Amino acid sequence: MIATAFILGLLGSFHCIGMCGPIALMLPVDRTNAKKKFFQITLYHSGRLLAYSVLGLVFGWIGKSLHLFGLQQYLSIGIGILMILVILLPHTVFNRYNFSKPIATAIMKIKSALGKELQKKTTDTFLTIGFLNGFLPCGLIYIAIFGAIATGNPLQSSAYMLLFGLGTIPLLSVIIYVSDLITQKVKYRIRKIIPVFVILMGLLFILRGMGLGIPYVSPKQESEMISSNMKCH
Repeated sequence: MIATAFILGLLGSFHCIGMCGPIALMLPVDRTNAKKKFFQITLYHSGRLLAYSVLGLVFGWIGKSLHLFGLQQYLSIGIGILMILVILLPHTVFNRYNFSKPIATAIMKIKSALGKELQKKTTDTFLTIGFLNGFLPCGLIYIAIFGAIATGNPLQSSAYMLLFGLGTIPLLSVIIYVSDLITQKVKYRIRKIIPVFVILMGLLFILRGMGLGIPYVSPKQESEMISSNMKCH
């Protein structure tokens, strides 16, 4: 399941262009020195990966807590349903219930800090920009966080978000270097694939939670395995 995080990031990066693309294009990179520019972009991506890993760690503890209460199975099914609903329900439904309102002040502070950092040209500013960028609200990141919570383990959750971030790197790097390399037709086709992939991920999480005994896809729950072993003895 963790491997799906990289694919989500890779395909979803076409969606991320709307949020991260403008920031990536505004990076104060040194366009006269190729090596320095590459190093600066690497720092930017490292900052984003660090932010995603931190988010994964935090939400992983939430997933672990639910796992300890024996809710892991229901959590996986619930997250799978949420993933599918995010794709199938009209955007107007989510706009009606703005989940970002409670943290609007924090988001404004992040944007303000980003604006200040974008005006600088010091080496450390690229790491800071990437780190702050990682905490900006984005529908795709929410979906990745759903998947991270479902792992039920802080380290696996952090790894999930790290792989998601790694998947977004290729396209965002291309945007910084050659923004016109990918045609609008290709972008449109990839954007059409993203919802299908997210729905498939949602179905996988549901199957996983059902514990049907299918290896790798829907393995039996640990409690069921322990119970069957006890009967054998």
